[in-house]
Amino acid sequence: MNETDRIFVAGHAGLVGGAILRALQRKGCRNLITASRGQLDLRDQQATRRFFAEQKPQFVFLAAAKVGGILANDTYPADFLWDNLMIGANVVDSAFRTGVKKLLLLGSSCIYPRLSPQPIPEEALLTGPLEPTNEWYAMAKIAGIKLCQAYRKQHGCNFIAGMPTNLYGPGDNFDLASSHVLPALLRKIHEAKVAGQTTVTLWGSGKPRREFLYVDDCADACLHLMQHYDGNGFYNIGYGEDLTIAELARLIADVVGFRGQFVHDTSKPDGMPKKMIDSRRILASGWRPKVGLREGIERTYRWFLANAAKGVERAAET
Repeated sequence: MNETDRIFVAGHAGLVGGAILRALQRKGCRNLITASRGQLDLRDQQATRRFFAEQKPQFVFLAAAKVGGILANDTYPADFLWDNLMIGANVVDSAFRTGVKKLLLLGSSCIYPRLSPQPIPEEALLTGPLEPTNEWYAMAKIAGIKLCQAYRKQHGCNFIAGMPTNLYGPGDNFDLASSHVLPALLRKIHEAKVAGQTTVTLWGSGKPRREFLYVDDCADACLHLMQHYDGNGFYNIGYGEDLTIAELARLIADVVGFRGQFVHDTSKPDGMPKKMIDSRRILASGWRPKVGLREGIERTYRWFLANAAKGVERAAET
């Protein structure tokens, strides 16, 4: 992949796709292809095939997906399974039909069994039951991985996959009904500070441990894999350290400047007890994360204040 190739970033308006687009622009790539949801519904097979035939991308980053936290996954299981199955199937098949040179599918660490060994190696895939709170999304992503491998086996396609850990950063979703844990906590803690509240309620016990990777580090990993990996398997993309949800909340509170207390609502689910992935394969290939968790949260909070906080506060007032 070089600066003059036609590169399609599917999902460029989302958290990961936006970071990949920024990374490609920093590399000087000049023929970047994007399409908003209004311009192209990737769940529509004929529309997706037509788009690929017209645009003729040579490289594809498949970052488009329906995503969300525990509440969204539990509320809309059919949407999470069907939408992500269709997106993966249509993009992979269209890439094959139009002769795309290489495709990278972005999955998620939720593909692994609930009680996986820690840190989770790539070999843990399909070795046990999934975490019930996100199994629908996980099943679709597993299907995407296997689809890439199947097209490689049957048709010789250079389709690969990367499995990032929990991501956060500029452009994240801060809607409490559909967001992941870090942006949801950042918003709740910010609102509590603004309102002068003395407590913030956290879902669950606060004991589950999670790993977080700054999204621009993930984007750099994606470009690294596109340039250096051509195998049949897939690579985990992680930060290499984890912390409890309670520790994360206290760290965010320190960044935001909230001095109150946290209350745990143990009637709400915890999700997987621990989820940190084993990233030794990609580390051995030469990639390293650069942004520490505190620095990443500080950057994300600055973006939130500049782009999302006022709208969030107005919504809270009404």
